[in-house]
Amino acid sequence: MTLIEGMPLLYQQFTALFKKNLLLSWRNKSATCLHLFSSFFFIFLIFCIQEAMKASDVSSSADVNIPDPKASASSPIPPCEDKFYVKLPCYDFVWSGNQSRRVSDIVSAIMANNPGRPIPTNKVKSFKGPEEVDAWFTSHPLHAPGALHFTERNATVISYGVQTNSSSATKRGRTEDPTFKFLVPLQIAAEREIARFLIGDPKFGWSFGFKEFAQPAVAKDVTISPLNLMGPVFFLAFSMFGFVLQLGSLANEKELKLRQAMTVMGVYDTAYWLSWLIWEGILTFVSSLFLVLFGMMFQFDFFLKNSFFVVFLLFLLFQFNMISLAFMLSSFISKSSSATTVGFLVFLIGFITQTVATSGFPYSSTHSLSRRVIWSFFPPNTFSAGLQLLIEATSVPGSPGISWSKRDVCSKMDDATCFLTMNKIYIWLVGTFFFWFVLAVYFDNIIPNACGVRKTIFYFLKPSYWTGKEGNRVEEGSICSCFGSVPPVEHLTPDDQDVLEEETLVKKQAMDGTVDPNIAVQIHGLAKMYPGTTKLGCCKCTKTSPFHAVKGLWMNIAKDQLFCLLGPNGAGKTTTISCLTGINPVTGGDGKDLFYKKLLSKLF
Repeated sequence: MTLIEGMPLLYQQFTALFKKNLLLSWRNKSATCLHLFSSFFFIFLIFCIQEAMKASDVSSSADVNIPDPKASASSPIPPCEDKFYVKLPCYDFVWSGNQSRRVSDIVSAIMANNPGRPIPTNKVKSFKGPEEVDAWFTSHPLHAPGALHFTERNATVISYGVQTNSSSATKRGRTEDPTFKFLVPLQIAAEREIARFLIGDPKFGWSFGFKEFAQPAVAKDVTISPLNLMGPVFFLAFSMFGFVLQLGSLANEKELKLRQAMTVMGVYDTAYWLSWLIWEGILTFVSSLFLVLFGMMFQFDFFLKNSFFVVFLLFLLFQFNMISLAFMLSSFISKSSSATTVGFLVFLIGFITQTVATSGFPYSSTHSLSRRVIWSFFPPNTFSAGLQLLIEATSVPGSPGISWSKRDVCSKMDDATCFLTMNKIYIWLVGTFFFWFVLAVYFDNIIPNACGVRKTIFYFLKPSYWTGKEGNRVEEGSICSCFGSVPPVEHLTPDDQDVLEEETLVKKQAMDGTVDPNIAVQIHGLAKMYPGTTKLGCCKCTKTSPFHAVKGLWMNIAKDQLFCLLGPNGAGKTTTISCLTGINPVTGGDGKDLFYKKLLSKLF
C-alpha cells in the first residue's frame, strides 16, 4: 500500500473530518435547526412588540389633526373598591361639618344624586372638623380615597374643600391618577349640590366636561422602533446559539479524547481546524442570510432601507469572529458542560458593553486611540457600533439608509468627530477574526492536552517547526512548569534470557539492515524518562525528581499476530504503548521513525 503524504493526505483528512462534522450536524437536527432558524423567532418577537406598540398608539391623538376637540363628560364618584390599593371596609368619601343641618342636607343630596350610582349611607363617614378627618386618615390609611370639608359662613355662603392623595399609583401596567378619578368628581358633586341648595332648585341643571386644545398633527422627527431599542441585544443573543454549539462540540471532542485519538492517527492540525472553519462558515453564511431575509419579510426599515450586502456582511463577519473566539476559548475548556456557562458569560459581557456603548463610548474625540483599539478587540463591541450606524441611518423618516457605495462615507456632518464607517468596521472585523484564530491555534499548541503534552511557548520561532525537520515535537507539563535536565539513558542488560535474545536479534538486524517481511513493527532502544520539574505556584514551589519509566526496549512485533505486553504495575507497559502511539514524546530510541511510517501505512 502506498503511503499518502503532503497535500493529498491533507485533502483526504480534511474531507473525512468535514464529512464527520456534516454527519454530527445531521444527527443533532434540533441544534442545527436552532442555529439556522433561531433568527426567525427573534425577528418575529420584535415584530409582535412593534405591533403591540402601534396598537397602544391608536388611542393617542398626537399624530392626528384635531381642529375642534370633543368634550368628554366627567365621571361620577367611583366606589372605593375601584381604587388600586384599598383596605376593607372602605368608604367612598368622608366629610366634615356635620354640626350644620344645611351641610348635612347637601351631603345627602350628593349621595342621592350621584350619576348612575346612588351612594349608600354605610359608604360615607362624617366628622365634626378637618382635624378629626386628618386623625382618622392617620389611623386608617387606604380606607377612603378622599374627603370633603364644608364650612357654613352665612345664609348665602357655604365654602368647601377637597382632600385627596395626589400620588399616582401603578398596577399591572396601568396608572391611576387620583386627580381625575377622585378629586374632580368630588369637586363637581359638591359644587352642583351647593348651587342647587342655595338657589332652591333641586333639579337645576349642572354639567361639566373636559376638552383638550385644538392641535395640528405632530410630526415625529425620529421613529421609535422596537428593533432600534432591542435589536442589538436580540442579534447578539441570536449569534450566541452558534457560538455555544461550536464551543460545546470542540470541548466534547477534547473531553472524549477524540482530538487526542486524531493526533495519534496522524491527523494534521491544519485539516482539523480547516474542517471546522469551513463547516461553521457554511452554517454562519446560511443563518446570516436567513436573518436578513426574515427582517425584510417583516418589513423592518433597518433591513429594507440599508443595502442588503451592507447588513448581510456585518452579520456574517461578526459570526465569523464568534467562531474564531470559540476556537480560542475551547483551548481553555476541557468539559462540554462548561461551554454553556462560558457562552452565557460572553453574552453577559457583550450586553454590558452594548449598554455602555450607547453613549458613543469609546468612538469619540474624548477617548484615545489606544482605548478604542483595545475596546474593539471584543467582537460584540465592534458589531454593536456597526448596528448603531445602521440604526441611525434609518431612524429618521425619509432616510435612504446606507448603500454599498456609501459604506465608507461618514454619516455625521462633522468629519472631525467621525471615527467609524461601515467600511472601517468590516476591516476591523476581518482583522480581529484572524487575530482570534491565530491565538486559537497558538493556545491549542502550548496548553497541555489530556496527557499533559504540549509544545514550547516559542515553538513558532524555531526554523525546524516550519521546515518540519523535528516533526511534531512536543513537551510535557504545564506552561508554568520548569523542566530539569534529563539524565542520559543508561543501557541495562536484561536479566531475562528471552528478553536478552530478542534484544540481540533486533540489534543484529538493525546493524545488518535486514528487513524481515514477517515483522510489522521493529522497536530500537525505546526509552522514556520523565524529567524532574519545578512547578511555581502562588505560594509554594513543588519539585519532582526524574523518573525512568522505559529503559531501552528492543523488540520485534510479528505481523498478523495478537501482541500484548505483560508485567507488574510500574513496569512501563502503558508508557510504552503511549510512546509508540505518539501520545507521549520519546526520550530515546533510534527506531521510532521506522515504527511511525509502518503504523501510518497500515492506518491509511
